[in-house]
Amino acid sequence: MRNFNVLSRRSFLDRSVKTGLAAALSTLVDIPFVVKRALAEGNIGLNGKKVLFVWLRFGNDGLNNIIPIQDPEYAAIRSSIEIPKDAIDYSLTGPCDFPVSSPTIGDPAFNTYWYNKGIRLGNGFAALHPGLKFLAPVYNAGDLALIHRVAYPKQSRSHFDSQNYWENGNPNNDLSKDGIFYRTMIESGLANTSPLTAISVQSALPLLLRGSLAAMTNLTSPTRYDLLGVPNTTDGNNKAFNAMAGGNYYPFAAKRNRDLLELQYQNMSNTLRIFGGLDFTEAGNTFLDNVNTDGDTAPYYLFPTTNAKNGGYALHGSNTAAQAKYTVPTSQYGFFTNLKAAAMILNKTDAVIAGTELGGFDTHQTQGGATGSHASLLQTVGWSMYALQKYFSQYADKAAWKDVVVVTFSEFGRTAVENSNAGTDHAEASAMYVAGGGIKAYGSGNGSGVFGCSPADSIPWITGTRASSLASCNTMYAAGLPIANNGLPVAAGYLRRSTDYRSVLGEIIRKHLGATQNQLNRIIPGYGNPGENLLAGGTSSIDGVQIRGEPGLL
Repeated sequence: MRNFNVLSRRSFLDRSVKTGLAAALSTLVDIPFVVKRALAEGNIGLNGKKVLFVWLRFGNDGLNNIIPIQDPEYAAIRSSIEIPKDAIDYSLTGPCDFPVSSPTIGDPAFNTYWYNKGIRLGNGFAALHPGLKFLAPVYNAGDLALIHRVAYPKQSRSHFDSQNYWENGNPNNDLSKDGIFYRTMIESGLANTSPLTAISVQSALPLLLRGSLAAMTNLTSPTRYDLLGVPNTTDGNNKAFNAMAGGNYYPFAAKRNRDLLELQYQNMSNTLRIFGGLDFTEAGNTFLDNVNTDGDTAPYYLFPTTNAKNGGYALHGSNTAAQAKYTVPTSQYGFFTNLKAAAMILNKTDAVIAGTELGGFDTHQTQGGATGSHASLLQTVGWSMYALQKYFSQYADKAAWKDVVVVTFSEFGRTAVENSNAGTDHAEASAMYVAGGGIKAYGSGNGSGVFGCSPADSIPWITGTRASSLASCNTMYAAGLPIANNGLPVAAGYLRRSTDYRSVLGEIIRKHLGATQNQLNRIIPGYGNPGENLLAGGTSSIDGVQIRGEPGLL
């Protein structure tokens, strides 16, 4: 019989050397965790590169994010939710337009939402939803890629199935119960040797970070995180530390005194201490822009979590006109609290991956166009990207903007044709955003930051009206069914993918995080199947659809 001990790293290393490949550390193919790190391929977690993910849950309507505004069929099939053209030439190429507001109360041009036309993206074909206007500065800096027509083979239109497939990296495989980023951390060798490797800040740990060989961290509330059932307070932390220390005096049978258990408690203790040094409170939300934002009289707060920190509201009083200076809907303060926490964790700790989620994209009815429920969500997305670029550029500690990639997920897109309730239904491909200081986008390695939304794209966007056969069908109907006798498509129009989401994530995991190709083949199994063409592109052996492969963002 011997007592339970919380090991120091030195004592753990010493014991690991002495025990070699003992069964007490058999979790990772009978290799001790510290040895697993030493044997790991690649540079995941060692090169200083990090990823922040944002889940756009319940099916973001990509056609009203990156708008094919030069396709005449777009306006014809979206009479209630169309984003109209402005009196400008959308065929011009160059930077994305940025409709800067006036700070003068009473000026009809001063508010973001009062600009209600498609924002010219500068690729000669596409436009941005006006709610996404704050993407423009990030895009024009060459730090943002807008990828349209993203999906996977044999797309499921079930929210739950499709979310699982995006997160487990195995489309249409219901047996895979671990996530892409979980497997990434396992491949790094850090999953059980570091207290924080990957973390989510949301209601529950997503499948993206779940698996059986290691425990990732989830914070349901960054100001009241809970480890060992103890809230985040000075007394609570002391209670947790004392509880773990008390285990030192509790005798265990030798065969049950596992080094793994000791290591888990050590990581819990270290995690508590790490979080104890971060100020997640409202008082700590002091992050400001470095310019007078949006042409206003002062900089805006990067993470709007109260009315006073929401855009230019505090600069112009509390009257109705001033409320129009909000940069995000007041209902999204909880999201920005979580986003700020995820950004701080990446910036202040050794965590490699962190993220959160934004729900509400299941817009079956009254979706709205330039204003409305979907516009409010997109406004949140647009400001998020801008805020993260400024935060990691101005407040960098362990994560500079050049070392961070921000990526969005959404399980599917919406129908091209709006439904009878002025909304859209479940369909196939949607839009994906990838941002970061190392991204090759507009002016920094690619002629445009828009992928998949142009007739000049490597897999062209086909314009025109409905066709009688899918072979010549407008791109917005490409995955639908042939037309019916009344001249309308049987299906409401499904946007077929030209990029597989796994190719986007695969490029990030290999080129940015530092995985080897062999590691990537294990993290995303489709890379090991030559017929899927996830790396170089080609025709998918799964469903015969042509895809571009990795987009070349890094």
